[in-house]
Amino acid sequence: MDDDEYTGQDTADRGRPGRGTVLLGGALATVLLAAVGGTVGWVLAGPGDPETGPTPAAAASGPSTPVDAPTTARPTTARASTPPPPAATGGGLTVPRLVGLDFEKARDTLHDRKLGWRLVFGTGSGRTVTRTVPAQDTSVKPGTTVRVEVSGPAPEVEVPDLIGEDCDDAADELGEVGLFPRYPTGNRGEVTAQVPAADATAHWNDQVAISCGDDSTPTAGPTPTG
Repeated sequence: MDDDEYTGQDTADRGRPGRGTVLLGGALATVLLAAVGGTVGWVLAGPGDPETGPTPAAAASGPSTPVDAPTTARPTTARASTPPPPAATGGGLTVPRLVGLDFEKARDTLHDRKLGWRLVFGTGSGRTVTRTVPAQDTSVKPGTTVRVEVSGPAPEVEVPDLIGEDCDDAADELGEVGLFPRYPTGNRGEVTAQVPAADATAHWNDQVAISCGDDSTPTAGPTPTG
């Protein structure tokens, strides 16, 4: 009888699944249901759904510029430059601005700059400078002679008394009043004679013959040079 009870119990136990089998089957069922549920949810939501669907990495980070994409240079505006003034010769010496000045003032200005001058008188009226050659602001060398054109005719001047003066000093005195010396007997010694005589009337640019170093009297009269 003990054997029958043992046998019956064993038979009943054989027809019933073991505890390990039940637990394993339940775990497999749970995993299967989870997988099916996830698949169904993905199908319903769709891969591109903005709320539940996955977001592509490219969309999240924005479009990127390819490494070899051409770049466009930003246009630049060229700045206008002022060309430098021409280099002056003779240590920066230039013809002064004389147009509009009285011709005597223009002459003195040229003298102060160690420049020569040649006055050319016109046929109009007045004493003002109308043009210079070279033109004003032109670079020149010291000693350059500047042609000074004057609007009106050469004014009259009084010839100074030069007798007894040193020949060089007489030449400077003539230049001060706009006259030029001429040396028929040389330019050394004292002035012994002059033509025209002292206090005579001459015009700017006229010549005065002065004899220096002897008692000879020059025979040539004044020679206009303007």
